[in-house]
Amino acid sequence: MGTLSELLTLAHERAESLGLPYQGALTPAETWQVMQLAPGAKLVDVRTRAELDWVGRVPGAIEIEWKSYPSMQENPNFLAQLKHQVDPEALVLFLCRSAVRSDSAARLAGANGYANCYNVLEGFEGDKDANNQRNRIGGWRLAGLPWYQG
Repeated sequence: MGTLSELLTLAHERAESLGLPYQGALTPAETWQVMQLAPGAKLVDVRTRAELDWVGRVPGAIEIEWKSYPSMQENPNFLAQLKHQVDPEALVLFLCRSAVRSDSAARLAGANGYANCYNVLEGFEGDKDANNQRNRIGGWRLAGLPWYQG
């Protein structure tokens, strides 16, 4: 486990190398370490209510849908809900299934006054494997981090 400064520097360097417009990108394990070292950090899970109910939840996460199931239409109130629940000065860690929607959320938040946005790479379930299945390549659950069935 590194220091908070070391973890955030690594995340920032990773974001720069990937050309990301927000502060940083963290693996699930790094995210968990940051949450332990920075108790004021906020994990914002942007998955759908269906994913949260059927796949699993992260204890203490703030849940704000980026898209709604089953239509998968973008949540027009995402930014307003984020501003209502998360201080723009907070260190904000965005999580989704595979790091795509959370990337979009971090981009939007970063462009709207949130200076400490981080995307959780690999997401909750990770990438699909050769059999088109998740939870076998990367992700929060595979890393053995805290979660519970919704």
